[in-house]
Amino acid sequence: MEDKKWLAITAIAPVAWGSTYYVTRHALPPDAPLWGAVLRALPAGLLLLLVVRRLPRGEWWWRSLVLGSLNMGAFFVLVYAVGQLLPTSMAATLMSLSPIAMMLFAWALLAERPGVHRVAGALVGIVGVALMVGAGGTGADWRGIAASVAAMVMSAAGFALTKRWGRPGDVVAGTAWQLVAGGLCVLPFALLVEGGPPPVDGAAVLGFAYVAVVATAVAYVAWFTGLAHLPAGAVGLVGLLNPVTGVVLGTALGGESLTAWQVLGLVVVLAGLVVGQRRSAEAPVDVVLGARVAR
Repeated sequence: MEDKKWLAITAIAPVAWGSTYYVTRHALPPDAPLWGAVLRALPAGLLLLLVVRRLPRGEWWWRSLVLGSLNMGAFFVLVYAVGQLLPTSMAATLMSLSPIAMMLFAWALLAERPGVHRVAGALVGIVGVALMVGAGGTGADWRGIAASVAAMVMSAAGFALTKRWGRPGDVVAGTAWQLVAGGLCVLPFALLVEGGPPPVDGAAVLGFAYVAVVATAVAYVAWFTGLAHLPAGAVGLVGLLNPVTGVVLGTALGGESLTAWQVLGLVVVLAGLVVGQRRSAEAPVDVVLGARVAR
């Protein structure tokens, strides 16, 4: 019962992140990935910093810099680039591999050997996402594919490190430090490459406010809360709700049609989540396959 509570809290994050596809496409200025990352990370971090009113101490100065760069700053830039360079279907399908990447990093950095149900759930979920978004679209750009893979690996490594290094007192403080660090890391590059901030209208102001407060500040606090109470592999599987949310909002608000294959994909993704979160006395997958991996 306790795990279900943490799973529900964690699910806030991928649902909020999935909504950024629609907001970015319809409200935010195009061709400004660096400023887009800054305006997403820095206001959210400063808002949380006002709440906690506490600065890092000791090793958490450099840890916040590392985690902020991996989880937020550079990651936000790469995700923006993916959205510009790849068809939505291919971008969503590639990013749906994140649970597998997160399981591998959790195995390598945290000795969390994935159970058979968790691996099966991830694979089922990936199949569902591929069905839902219609993988294999045309117009793939190798730069977008490279950016997608880099973003996926970067975030998986960052989330695993976040769990390994633990909490610096409370989740909100740690999230605030990472967001501020991530935004400040990207800011000089935004000024040098893109010049001043992009012009914005009323819709863009509301869009940035939503992305910063809901899809970043609230979402990352929820995500890191889940990482603090659940195995990293289990948290990664919840991330499959991200592309699901994107497709649903595109259908409901963006005028896109939902095909029978997409409906089937939604059902398969949800089935993967159920399978992957099943609690049992299952053996780790390496034991089932006959491998002997030392903890």
